[in-house]
Amino acid sequence: MKIIIACGGTGGHLFPGLAVAEALRERGHEILLLVSEKEIDALALRGHDFAFERIASMGMPRMLSTAMLGFSLRFLGGLRQCKAIYNRFRPDAVLGMGGFTSTAPALAGRLASVPVLIHESNAIPGKANKINARFANTVLLGFKECAAYFPRSETRVTGTPIRNSMRAPANKSAVLEKFDFDPARQTLLIMGGSQGAHGLNEAVVCAIPALQSLNVQILHLAGGYDEPMVSEAYRSAGITARVSAFHHDMRELYAVADLAVARSGAASLSELCYFGLPSILIPFPHAADDHQTRNGEIMVRAGASEMLAECDSVGNQLQTLLSVLLPDAARLERMSSAARSLAPEHAAEQVADAIESYKK
Repeated sequence: MKIIIACGGTGGHLFPGLAVAEALRERGHEILLLVSEKEIDALALRGHDFAFERIASMGMPRMLSTAMLGFSLRFLGGLRQCKAIYNRFRPDAVLGMGGFTSTAPALAGRLASVPVLIHESNAIPGKANKINARFANTVLLGFKECAAYFPRSETRVTGTPIRNSMRAPANKSAVLEKFDFDPARQTLLIMGGSQGAHGLNEAVVCAIPALQSLNVQILHLAGGYDEPMVSEAYRSAGITARVSAFHHDMRELYAVADLAVARSGAASLSELCYFGLPSILIPFPHAADDHQTRNGEIMVRAGASEMLAECDSVGNQLQTLLSVLLPDAARLERMSSAARSLAPEHAAEQVADAIESYKK
């Protein structure tokens, strides 16, 4: 089959899309990725040899906003691009991984009478997938709780796919040596998603007194904007930390971490569960329909995570929670087991199966 996967805009859409692309290519199919024009997509695709095209897209503003004109023009431009690509590539199926990067491809697939599938990773669908579902033959879900939001669609729970490169375990000792970290000390992983998270970064900086007293070492993905500020905060406090904007091999970070502080995007949660990593979640407060909080609630109910709301006092709350969790090895082990119990089984393969069901 020739399959288009529209998966750009954020790491939460791109990385699961790459996981499906890997599974499909292993089965002999030809893949073309459609990604956004954002730099994060180009950065994340380095090291991959999939064919890809950048298409015009942007997030949908409020209906009465003056920005709707710009959105409409970019959407129509993206739709024209998709039609030209489809005429050339002749896809047998289209998979949209969510976000408005996938809306024009989904509509173009429907107009071309090509089977369209979409994947919703979150517990609550975003605006884009609520629209995309109108063009889709099948809606694939990361969480079973999301099915209620697609009452008119054929749904199938697959989980959120994880890339092949994530599945091979990293050598913990070698990674600690690479980072010049002490094997006898606990390691805290802090990550704000593919583009960093300013509010989360500020909360962690406020919690530095707790980190000093706990004598932990830090791996912190701060995003490009906050990287200098975060690095200086650790340096001034005398805390051993490796701060970067982005890290290509997340296996390394998951392999050495004892606890994570993270946003609660669905792709990040799938990886935390796969690696059995306990977490403190601070959902992005402006996510559509507060879907990151809904994602986090599933983790908390299972006992895999604690969750804090981003607010003026979140730094103090984080400081207290870190002081409670990090010294409690038994509790961290229970959280780790709970996280593993939520790990999706063969999610990429299940998505690939769904696509192959439309093979002529």
